[in-house]
Amino acid sequence: MRTFGLNDLWFIAAAAQWTIALSLIAFIGGAAVGLLLALARTSDKPLPMAVAGAFIQVFQGTPLLLQLFLIFFGLPVLGLEVSPWVAAGTALVLNTGAFLGEIWRGCIQAVPRGQWEAAEALGLHYVARMRRVVLPQAFKIALPPTVGYMVQVIKGTSLAAIIGFTEITRAGQIINNATFQPLIVFSVVGAIYFLLCWPLSLWAGHIERRQALALQR
Repeated sequence: MRTFGLNDLWFIAAAAQWTIALSLIAFIGGAAVGLLLALARTSDKPLPMAVAGAFIQVFQGTPLLLQLFLIFFGLPVLGLEVSPWVAAGTALVLNTGAFLGEIWRGCIQAVPRGQWEAAEALGLHYVARMRRVVLPQAFKIALPPTVGYMVQVIKGTSLAAIIGFTEITRAGQIINNATFQPLIVFSVVGAIYFLLCWPLSLWAGHIERRQALALQR
Protein backbone atom coordinates (compact mmCIF):
# COMPACT_ATOMS: atom_id res chain seq x y z
CA MET A 1 0.00 0.00 0.00
CA ARG A 2 1.24 3.51 -0.79
CA THR A 3 0.01 7.09 -0.37
CA PHE A 4 -2.00 8.83 -3.07
CA GLY A 5 0.31 11.24 -4.91
CA LEU A 6 0.62 13.54 -7.89
CA ASN A 7 1.46 10.68 -10.24
CA ASP A 8 -1.80 8.99 -9.27
CA LEU A 9 -3.69 12.23 -9.82
CA TRP A 10 -2.12 12.59 -13.25
CA PHE A 11 -2.94 8.97 -14.14
CA ILE A 12 -6.64 9.53 -13.39
CA ALA A 13 -6.68 12.92 -15.14
CA ALA A 14 -4.98 11.46 -18.22
CA ALA A 15 -7.69 8.81 -18.46
CA ALA A 16 -10.16 11.65 -19.12
CA GLN A 17 -8.97 11.68 -22.74
CA TRP A 18 -10.43 8.19 -23.20
CA THR A 19 -13.68 9.22 -21.52
CA ILE A 20 -13.91 12.18 -23.91
CA ALA A 21 -13.03 10.02 -26.92
CA LEU A 22 -15.62 7.39 -26.00
CA SER A 23 -18.22 10.11 -25.37
CA LEU A 24 -17.58 11.63 -28.81
CA ILE A 25 -17.89 8.23 -30.48
CA ALA A 26 -21.12 7.58 -28.60
CA PHE A 27 -22.57 10.97 -29.42
CA ILE A 28 -21.59 11.15 -33.09
CA GLY A 29 -22.61 7.55 -33.79
CA GLY A 30 -25.70 7.91 -31.61
CA ALA A 31 -26.68 11.09 -33.44
CA ALA A 32 -26.62 9.25 -36.77
CA VAL A 33 -28.68 6.36 -35.36
CA GLY A 34 -31.00 8.77 -33.54
CA LEU A 35 -31.72 10.81 -36.66
CA LEU A 36 -32.67 7.69 -38.60
CA LEU A 37 -34.92 6.56 -35.74
CA ALA A 38 -36.55 9.97 -35.41
CA LEU A 39 -37.27 10.13 -39.15
CA ALA A 40 -38.64 6.58 -39.11
CA ARG A 41 -40.84 7.36 -36.11
CA THR A 42 -42.30 10.44 -37.81
CA SER A 43 -42.80 8.86 -41.24
CA ASP A 44 -46.16 7.72 -42.54
CA LYS A 45 -44.88 4.20 -43.25
CA PRO A 46 -46.03 1.60 -40.70
CA LEU A 47 -43.01 -0.73 -41.02
CA PRO A 48 -40.26 1.85 -40.31
CA MET A 49 -42.36 3.25 -37.46
CA ALA A 50 -42.76 -0.21 -35.91
CA VAL A 51 -39.08 -1.18 -36.31
CA ALA A 52 -37.84 2.14 -34.88
CA GLY A 53 -40.34 1.93 -32.03
CA ALA A 54 -39.22 -1.60 -31.13
CA PHE A 55 -35.54 -0.59 -31.22
CA ILE A 56 -36.18 2.35 -28.90
CA GLN A 57 -38.24 0.26 -26.49
CA VAL A 58 -35.52 -2.40 -26.25
CA PHE A 59 -32.63 -0.01 -25.64
CA GLN A 60 -34.54 2.35 -23.37
CA GLY A 61 -36.13 -0.51 -21.48
CA THR A 62 -32.92 -2.37 -20.60
CA PRO A 63 -29.93 -1.15 -18.54
CA LEU A 64 -26.88 0.11 -20.40
CA LEU A 65 -24.77 -2.20 -18.25
CA LEU A 66 -26.70 -5.22 -19.52
CA GLN A 67 -26.21 -4.05 -23.10
CA LEU A 68 -22.46 -3.80 -22.47
CA PHE A 69 -22.41 -7.32 -21.05
CA LEU A 70 -24.39 -8.77 -23.97
CA ILE A 71 -22.01 -7.26 -26.52
CA PHE A 72 -18.73 -7.89 -24.68
CA PHE A 73 -19.49 -11.34 -23.27
CA GLY A 74 -22.29 -12.47 -25.58
CA LEU A 75 -20.73 -11.91 -29.02
CA PRO A 76 -17.67 -14.13 -28.29
CA VAL A 77 -20.11 -16.98 -27.65
CA LEU A 78 -21.23 -16.49 -31.26
CA GLY A 79 -17.60 -16.51 -32.44
CA LEU A 80 -17.18 -12.73 -32.64
CA GLU A 81 -14.36 -11.49 -30.41
CA VAL A 82 -14.67 -7.82 -29.47
CA SER A 83 -12.31 -5.52 -27.59
CA PRO A 84 -13.46 -3.31 -24.71
CA TRP A 85 -13.20 -0.33 -27.09
CA VAL A 86 -15.52 -1.90 -29.65
CA ALA A 87 -17.96 -3.24 -27.07
CA ALA A 88 -18.20 0.05 -25.16
CA GLY A 89 -18.47 2.12 -28.33
CA THR A 90 -21.14 -0.10 -29.87
CA ALA A 91 -23.29 -0.27 -26.73
CA LEU A 92 -23.08 3.47 -26.14
CA VAL A 93 -23.83 4.33 -29.76
CA LEU A 94 -26.94 2.15 -29.80
CA ASN A 95 -28.11 3.32 -26.39
CA THR A 96 -27.48 6.99 -27.18
CA GLY A 97 -29.20 6.59 -30.54
CA ALA A 98 -32.33 5.22 -28.88
CA PHE A 99 -32.61 8.16 -26.49
CA LEU A 100 -31.70 10.83 -29.04
CA GLY A 101 -34.13 9.29 -31.50
CA GLU A 102 -36.99 9.71 -29.06
CA ILE A 103 -35.89 13.22 -28.07
CA TRP A 104 -35.66 14.29 -31.69
CA ARG A 105 -38.95 12.62 -32.59
CA GLY A 106 -40.66 14.88 -30.08
CA CYS A 107 -38.83 17.92 -31.46
CA ILE A 108 -39.83 17.10 -35.05
CA GLN A 109 -43.44 16.66 -34.01
CA ALA A 110 -43.26 19.97 -32.10
CA VAL A 111 -42.83 21.87 -35.37
CA PRO A 112 -46.21 23.54 -35.99
CA ARG A 113 -48.43 21.49 -38.27
CA GLY A 114 -48.96 24.51 -40.46
CA GLN A 115 -45.31 24.34 -41.50
CA TRP A 116 -45.76 20.76 -42.67
CA GLU A 117 -48.91 21.66 -44.59
CA ALA A 118 -47.26 24.69 -46.19
CA ALA A 119 -44.37 22.53 -47.39
CA GLU A 120 -46.82 20.01 -48.82
CA ALA A 121 -48.74 22.81 -50.54
CA LEU A 122 -45.51 23.89 -52.23
CA GLY A 123 -45.21 20.40 -53.69
CA LEU A 124 -42.06 19.46 -51.79
CA HIS A 125 -41.43 15.73 -51.55
CA TYR A 126 -40.65 14.11 -48.19
CA VAL A 127 -36.86 14.54 -48.27
CA ALA A 128 -37.02 18.18 -49.36
CA ARG A 129 -39.80 18.89 -46.88
CA MET A 130 -37.78 17.53 -43.99
CA ARG A 131 -34.45 19.05 -45.09
CA ARG A 132 -35.66 22.53 -45.97
CA VAL A 133 -38.62 23.14 -43.66
CA VAL A 134 -39.06 20.73 -40.75
CA LEU A 135 -35.55 19.75 -39.61
CA PRO A 136 -34.10 23.31 -39.42
CA GLN A 137 -36.93 24.28 -37.07
CA ALA A 138 -36.71 21.02 -35.12
CA PHE A 139 -32.96 21.56 -34.70
CA LYS A 140 -33.53 24.77 -32.74
CA ILE A 141 -36.04 23.04 -30.48
CA ALA A 142 -33.75 20.03 -30.01
CA LEU A 143 -30.56 21.90 -29.16
CA PRO A 144 -31.07 22.36 -25.36
CA PRO A 145 -32.18 18.77 -24.60
CA THR A 146 -29.50 17.38 -26.90
CA VAL A 147 -26.71 19.29 -25.16
CA GLY A 148 -28.21 18.28 -21.82
CA TYR A 149 -28.22 14.63 -22.85
CA MET A 150 -24.51 14.83 -23.66
CA VAL A 151 -23.99 15.01 -19.88
CA GLN A 152 -25.72 11.64 -19.54
CA VAL A 153 -23.51 10.20 -22.28
CA ILE A 154 -20.34 11.27 -20.46
CA LYS A 155 -21.56 9.80 -17.18
CA GLY A 156 -22.66 6.62 -18.97
CA THR A 157 -19.10 5.97 -20.14
CA SER A 158 -18.20 5.13 -16.53
CA LEU A 159 -19.95 1.78 -16.95
CA ALA A 160 -17.28 0.78 -19.48
CA ALA A 161 -14.96 0.27 -16.50
CA ILE A 162 -16.85 -2.97 -15.79
CA ILE A 163 -15.52 -4.56 -18.99
CA GLY A 164 -11.97 -3.29 -18.48
CA PHE A 165 -12.02 -0.12 -20.56
CA THR A 166 -9.60 2.30 -18.89
CA GLU A 167 -11.46 5.59 -18.61
CA ILE A 168 -11.75 7.81 -15.53
CA THR A 169 -13.64 5.36 -13.33
CA ARG A 170 -11.41 2.41 -14.24
CA ALA A 171 -8.31 4.53 -13.63
CA GLY A 172 -9.72 5.39 -10.22
CA GLN A 173 -10.28 1.71 -9.45
CA ILE A 174 -6.68 0.89 -10.40
CA ILE A 175 -5.29 3.64 -8.17
CA ASN A 176 -7.61 2.72 -5.32
CA ASN A 177 -6.43 -0.89 -5.46
CA ALA A 178 -2.88 0.36 -5.04
CA THR A 179 -3.45 3.04 -2.37
CA PHE A 180 -6.56 1.84 -0.49
CA GLN A 181 -7.68 5.47 -0.17
CA PRO A 182 -11.14 5.40 -1.76
CA LEU A 183 -12.30 8.74 -0.31
CA ILE A 184 -9.48 10.66 -1.94
CA VAL A 185 -9.38 8.63 -5.15
CA PHE A 186 -13.08 8.69 -5.95
CA SER A 187 -13.41 12.32 -4.87
CA VAL A 188 -10.86 13.10 -7.59
CA VAL A 189 -12.80 10.92 -10.04
CA GLY A 190 -16.03 12.74 -9.18
CA ALA A 191 -14.37 16.15 -9.52
CA ILE A 192 -13.11 15.30 -13.02
CA TYR A 193 -16.58 14.16 -14.12
CA PHE A 194 -17.99 17.39 -12.68
CA LEU A 195 -15.48 19.48 -14.64
CA LEU A 196 -16.46 17.66 -17.84
CA CYS A 197 -20.23 17.84 -17.31
CA TRP A 198 -20.76 21.21 -15.63
CA PRO A 199 -19.92 23.39 -18.70
CA LEU A 200 -22.36 21.36 -20.80
CA SER A 201 -25.11 21.80 -18.20
CA LEU A 202 -24.47 25.56 -18.16
CA TRP A 203 -24.50 25.67 -21.96
CA ALA A 204 -27.80 23.78 -22.16
CA GLY A 205 -29.36 26.11 -19.59
CA HIS A 206 -28.08 29.17 -21.47
CA ILE A 207 -29.53 27.98 -24.78
CA GLU A 208 -32.88 27.20 -23.13
CA ARG A 209 -33.10 30.63 -21.50
CA ARG A 210 -32.14 32.36 -24.75
CA GLN A 211 -34.83 30.49 -26.66
CA ALA A 212 -37.41 31.31 -23.97
CA LEU A 213 -36.55 35.01 -24.27
CA ALA A 214 -36.80 34.83 -28.07
CA LEU A 215 -40.31 33.36 -27.80
CA GLN A 216 -41.42 36.20 -25.51
CA ARG A 217 -40.48 38.87 -28.03
